[in-house]
Amino acid sequence: MNNHFSYERMKDRQDALERLDLKVYWGRYEIRVLRFHLTTFPPGKIVSFHKHAEYEFHFIPRGKGTVIMDEQPYALREGMFYLTGPNVLHYQEADQTEAMDELCLHVDIIPLEEVANDTNQVRPMSDPWEIAEADDCMEKLRGMPLKPTMDIHRAMPYFHEAYQASQERYPGLYTTIKQCIIQILLRAVRAYESEPTEAELPSRDMKAYRYQLALEYIYANSSGEIVLDDVAEKLHISSRQLQRIFKEQADGHSFSEILEHVRLEAVCRKLIETTWPIDKIAMHEGFSSGSYLHTVFRKRYGYTPSTYRAKNVKV
Repeated sequence: MNNHFSYERMKDRQDALERLDLKVYWGRYEIRVLRFHLTTFPPGKIVSFHKHAEYEFHFIPRGKGTVIMDEQPYALREGMFYLTGPNVLHYQEADQTEAMDELCLHVDIIPLEEVANDTNQVRPMSDPWEIAEADDCMEKLRGMPLKPTMDIHRAMPYFHEAYQASQERYPGLYTTIKQCIIQILLRAVRAYESEPTEAELPSRDMKAYRYQLALEYIYANSSGEIVLDDVAEKLHISSRQLQRIFKEQADGHSFSEILEHVRLEAVCRKLIETTWPIDKIAMHEGFSSGSYLHTVFRKRYGYTPSTYRAKNVKV
């Protein structure tokens, strides 16, 4: 039998996380962390009927016992989870012969509108997808059944991760603990879902996205040798597919036209910002010679590179 208890370290400083004044902003809510710890019930320990004004998440990493909620007793064993509160009367008892460890997270969840009204705070900006997921989680929390279930989505390890972050003080400490708290809430909610639901995620317009990536690659590499096949390979699509994307996204312009436009933009900047001769600018920006640049430039703008420089450089 493996006697190793992975949460043993949390007993060194049981109040480590509770010393932190944690207010987590998620979607439309402020989550105030009131208690966040590991506790041990000795064999036979009884906590008589009581209730809290906040949500209390209970996880059993080791041992066994009993909880009574809504006048209904339930057996507790390792790996189980249950939620009490707000204002849910409950009774807890460890087994007569075996201690029971419990990971507890007490949080007060307040809509940000109420926070702003009370303190005149500016409401933090949130991603609309995050708002939707937070709303969904809170709605499910309010309707969760008063009975234990198994922690099948492994919320418990996030207690240890938050504790480790608080003790080791590594970069991203606050963000790590915030994410742990949110994961505990999300995974607790998911534990009661009988069937997984197909989650919606933000999706991209892939043509516009690939066009933007192609442009970024062209701008970064326009001064060197670059062909359509190079860009298509970077995007993991065919050259024909990429050419169609250019036609659709760039008002009918082809890859070669776009590349020429990017190079000419760079030439114009060099003509204004440097005193380089035309031949040097041409070679630096991907044109085969100064004379070829002269031809292309005049065709595009109606005058020569030298005239453009004279018109735009202030003496």
